[in-house]
Amino acid sequence: MSPKLIWIIDDDPGIRYVLEEYLKSQEMEVVVFSRGADLMAAFSAENAPYPDLVMADIRLDGESGLDLMQTIRGADPQLPVIIMTAYSDLQTAVGAFQGGAFEFLAKPFDLDEVGRLIEKATRTKSIEGDKPDHPMGLIGQSPAFQELIRMLGRLSNTDIPVLITGETGVGKELVARALHQHSPRANGPFVAINMAAIPDDLLESELFGHEKGAFTGADERRIGRFEQAAGGTLFLDEIGDMPLRLQTRLLRVLAEGEYYRLGGRDLVKTNARIITATNQQLETLVDKGEFRADLYHRLKVIALNVPPLRKRQEDIPQLIDHFLDLAADEFKIARKTADQALVAHLASLPWPGNVRELKNVCQSLLVLSPANVIQPDDLPDDYRPQKEQTISSSTVKFSDWTHGLSLSVDHTQDRDDLFECYKRQFEMTLAKAMLDQCNGNQSKAARKLGISRNTLARFLAQS
Repeated sequence: MSPKLIWIIDDDPGIRYVLEEYLKSQEMEVVVFSRGADLMAAFSAENAPYPDLVMADIRLDGESGLDLMQTIRGADPQLPVIIMTAYSDLQTAVGAFQGGAFEFLAKPFDLDEVGRLIEKATRTKSIEGDKPDHPMGLIGQSPAFQELIRMLGRLSNTDIPVLITGETGVGKELVARALHQHSPRANGPFVAINMAAIPDDLLESELFGHEKGAFTGADERRIGRFEQAAGGTLFLDEIGDMPLRLQTRLLRVLAEGEYYRLGGRDLVKTNARIITATNQQLETLVDKGEFRADLYHRLKVIALNVPPLRKRQEDIPQLIDHFLDLAADEFKIARKTADQALVAHLASLPWPGNVRELKNVCQSLLVLSPANVIQPDDLPDDYRPQKEQTISSSTVKFSDWTHGLSLSVDHTQDRDDLFECYKRQFEMTLAKAMLDQCNGNQSKAARKLGISRNTLARFLAQS
């Protein structure tokens, strides 16, 4: 069997060299190009060896790797193409996959992963359909976020159910909207409903609708969210808060594709893609008997986890610029820029409220800062860089608390939980010290310690 022939086009000679040497070490034949014209000339040459796969950079010198891929696939739709880029975002990821790319590879990449992709691509000869691009405002270049973007691109031409997980404020609804906008249902409605925001006794009617006279106050027929989302996407946010009684009904709808309105006798066919989201651990709820295991497994056909902001802090500078621009447009205020010291400080914070919290801070900064360049001292008090702090009136720095710590362990005590005992005392002492620093403001003290108010209260109550 003859070795695989791989063509590589990249305007970076370093990338060409590394890939060429690695693939040759894997006993593959390699031809490298720096210009699209040279590759197409080789592609069109008579009696020239034909490649098994093409690896193309998305941004070439003066030309587009995506355009080149379209030309290649126009001549041979079966030829797999792997797109490479150091500047990945949702628009380019979706453009790559919907243009027919076998895979979207973000630089820097792992060479062993490159080898696995080439083996898979040349074995399966997979192709995907073509569809217009609809960019969305998902921003980030961090590895954690790029993995999410790659998955969104991979799912762009599917109609499969998706469960989105992640902490509060990470942007789960934005991800759901992106899935809808890049799906075959993009021209249909996107209907969102928050399970936690609607009383249990009204939720069934909200989802499935009701007939006139179904209950007191039902003066006319009302269609539910499933019917409103016909031909489009129904986004069920905070699905973990759905009552068990309705979980059973939702499972039946998903399984059979039909349901009755509340008080109705006529079956209603459903034609909506279901995307769900939660900030809870559904596996834990299943173990507690608070969420149906069969519904959980049906919903999580594909599970997407949206990373918290603290795991993608390198994205914060770009997000700050984006949110300042958005706020300027929304509030009709002149655009302002963030000082680098401010950006560096914001990138160092834990952001328990995630992207939503950062967006709110940026809006506040744009409105309240007096100058065109926003400085760290323009921040609200809770977010300002802290000057030298002390535990009490002593001169010991808060960040150097060990200098003033004197601990005498009484090992003669008739107990075997000394560690837990001293740990509780330490937690209580630390909580009280920070509360003093924050003038009794429990929210601020909890934020400084990186814990919740409930945890702070528990520390203070320990003895």
